[in-house]
Amino acid sequence: MNTALLNKKDVSRKHYLIDAENQILGRLAVKAAMLLSGKRKVNYTSNVDNGDFVVVVNASKIAVTGAKLQAKTYTSFSGYPGGFKIKTLELALKARPTEVIRHAVKGMLPKNRLGSRMITRLKVYAGPEHPHSAQNPVKI
Repeated sequence: MNTALLNKKDVSRKHYLIDAENQILGRLAVKAAMLLSGKRKVNYTSNVDNGDFVVVVNASKIAVTGAKLQAKTYTSFSGYPGGFKIKTLELALKARPTEVIRHAVKGMLPKNRLGSRMITRLKVYAGPEHPHSAQNPVKI
């Protein structure tokens, strides 16, 4: 029995729609990362970007457990003195709810060129509307 290896030209992509309303942040990120990486497909090959497109709507209505709204922090450093900034999850959700989901999903993808290409296929929207209805995304 031979192992079938996938080439770049053999890749076929589908679109999936995930409604983030009242879903736990980490569990939603795992679903999205598995779809983006293509690991759930039968013809998965580790060195080929075989994942699908993922559209996440209602990002502003995401849920978290425990006291994570105040305890979980996001840090950034500009490189200049005094440029270290700390933002809680609650403030990040108010300012840019799409980036919270993108950050969680990106942390679950490979840290190489394939991971960089995979994250470009993640489309996150704060509200229920999205411009990808022509692709007929499958609801999850």
